[in-house]
Amino acid sequence: MSADTNWALGLLETDEDGRLDTEVLLDNAGTACPPLFLLSVPAASEEPSVTPAPGELVVEHAPRRPCLTLPAGAVRQAAATAVRADEPRSRDARTADGEPVRMFALPFYPPDAEEDAAPQGALVTVADASAQRADHRRLTWVVSGGCALLVLLSAGVGHLLSGRAVRPALEALDRQESFLADAAHDLRTPAASLRTLAETALRGETDSADVHRRTLRLAEGMGTLVDGLLTRARLMSGTAVLAVEPLRLDQLVEAVVGDAAGEGQRVAVRAEQAVVVVADPDLVRRAVANLVGNALVHGHQPGEPAEVEVTVDGDGATTAVTVEDAGPGLPPEVAGALFDRFRSGSGSTGLGLSIASWVAHAHGGSLRAEAGRRGGARFVLRLPAGGPATEG
Repeated sequence: MSADTNWALGLLETDEDGRLDTEVLLDNAGTACPPLFLLSVPAASEEPSVTPAPGELVVEHAPRRPCLTLPAGAVRQAAATAVRADEPRSRDARTADGEPVRMFALPFYPPDAEEDAAPQGALVTVADASAQRADHRRLTWVVSGGCALLVLLSAGVGHLLSGRAVRPALEALDRQESFLADAAHDLRTPAASLRTLAETALRGETDSADVHRRTLRLAEGMGTLVDGLLTRARLMSGTAVLAVEPLRLDQLVEAVVGDAAGEGQRVAVRAEQAVVVVADPDLVRRAVANLVGNALVHGHQPGEPAEVEVTVDGDGATTAVTVEDAGPGLPPEVAGALFDRFRSGSGSTGLGLSIASWVAHAHGGSLRAEAGRRGGARFVLRLPAGGPATEG
């Protein structure tokens, strides 16, 4: 629109009397679309201090058949605004049919006018704004839709990131609740036994020496339970750091068996050669002790002594400790969840086997339960000969 009006302004001429010559605009067919109007200030209002009203402007040129028909008042108003402002002005309007248009008014000056001369009139051109408004609406919808999509995407990413950030805390809470449940479950029975024993002693219904012996046994059992619970909690939370070192697995097993075997129980250890592994001695000792203790307690028929065979061997890549008993075997209903807590199948807590399994996995090994050759249960604890994978 600015280019059209500036082009038309360059064609304007004045005659000898200083009047505008609009013949060139009348001869130019291009002024019909977009419509081009030429309005001038009456001679009495050409002083700079006079601001003409829209009705005072004289229409010097108007297209005969414009492609956009506007009320005359709208064109005069646009021209008067540009003349009063002494600079180009644009404004929105509507045609006689109600279609949106954009008007642009460019003031012009007399030939050889001084710098502070008032405009002589204004050229006004009109353009259809329907396409621009449609583009604007389309852009508005695109931007709005893009913003909505961005908000949804941001919400999804935020939900995903917040879930990942919160997940460790939730897992820590689950581990804490699991530990508390284990502690409550395991300590309930010995605590009740201690209470009963104390009430019996107060009533004087038993010998004090016997009370002391039974109290000592209960205290030792509770200490073992607490120790196992703490070990399990450290293993499950990942806070237990493996203090690995080379150790003779065959000698460790012999020491564990020597401490665990009781009167009337038969435990045989077979180790054909020296077996060396890189592992945490304390954790491996606890795992082997739990397996041997489980076999001694549950691996025999009622009224018969326990017969347990422990084998230590290695093939260079892995080492294995096999604990086999001659008991009734594994109950089918708990075979699939034997290493879960509270799943021993014999009324105990099942922490011993679960801790042994966790120790095996912490070292990059495994613990497997299967049927033994003598009808009992056989547990195979495998450890990598070179130590845990995380240790290199």
